[in-house]
Amino acid sequence: MIRLDSRQPGPTSAAPEAPSPHVFDASLASFEQDVLLASRQQPVLVDFWAPWCGPCKTLTPILEKLAAEHHGAFRLAKVDVDKEQQLAGYFQIRSVPTLVLVKDGQIVDGFPGALPEGQLREFLKSHGIQPAAVPPPELEAIVEPPDPETEVVRLRQAVAGQPDDEALKLDLVVALLKVGGAAEAERLLDALPAKFATDERAVRARARLGFIALLKNAPPAAVLEQAIAANPGDLRARHLLGARHLIEGDPEAGLAQFLAMLQRDRGFEDGLPKKALLDAFRVIDDEDLVGRYRRKMASVLF
Repeated sequence: MIRLDSRQPGPTSAAPEAPSPHVFDASLASFEQDVLLASRQQPVLVDFWAPWCGPCKTLTPILEKLAAEHHGAFRLAKVDVDKEQQLAGYFQIRSVPTLVLVKDGQIVDGFPGALPEGQLREFLKSHGIQPAAVPPPELEAIVEPPDPETEVVRLRQAVAGQPDDEALKLDLVVALLKVGGAAEAERLLDALPAKFATDERAVRARARLGFIALLKNAPPAAVLEQAIAANPGDLRARHLLGARHLIEGDPEAGLAQFLAMLQRDRGFEDGLPKKALLDAFRVIDDEDLVGRYRRKMASVLF
């Protein structure tokens, strides 16, 4: 462990490149999206390091190895304190390396210094972080997604045979939304026990239902486009057009409208532009597209 006020000048060779998709460089600009909000889906271990720090060069490869072995059970965010001095200041980092664990949007634990690999494994385990199973690659190549209509029929039959299985009903909700069965999906979702309210599938379903409800009695896309052409500051029209694009199969066009809202007036209707983007991120399956627009949103907000 090296105190920040006692560092010595020397070679500033960069840290090794991330060997795993579960390792990334964090910055102040993207911290809210990539760490705080992302930690609601999976824990994020933040590694505050510096290129001149000897213990960091020992610790970082171990952390990257653990992130790879855990297969997404947690993500490793690396923060170079020289480049991100303001971020390090927010966390009151006094020495490097320092590790901070973030779960559900909150800091839950952390410590300064470099621990041995065995103690790091115990630290993760103490917070319920265990290596996730990885499906065999050959199975991933063989299995194809079921036809949506066929899946609805199958799940209806399954629910009829097991009427007390609430998880099956949530599966049916997701399937119904893929074939336009919003009304039935909403009834099933409303009838589920409260414990399912935070289930990721339920959260995504609620977000999609919100966009569908928004479009009830909404003008067609052509009318909304004319309204925006006449008045680019018509954020209500942009909101409706974005929702229409999203539900009708053009998610990037929908995100573009929500981002334009954010750029013009982030405070519109108590932060509706940001909320629309976050809800859209929950609905869209294209991770690359969501990642690009998360970064664009962060560049506007920060």
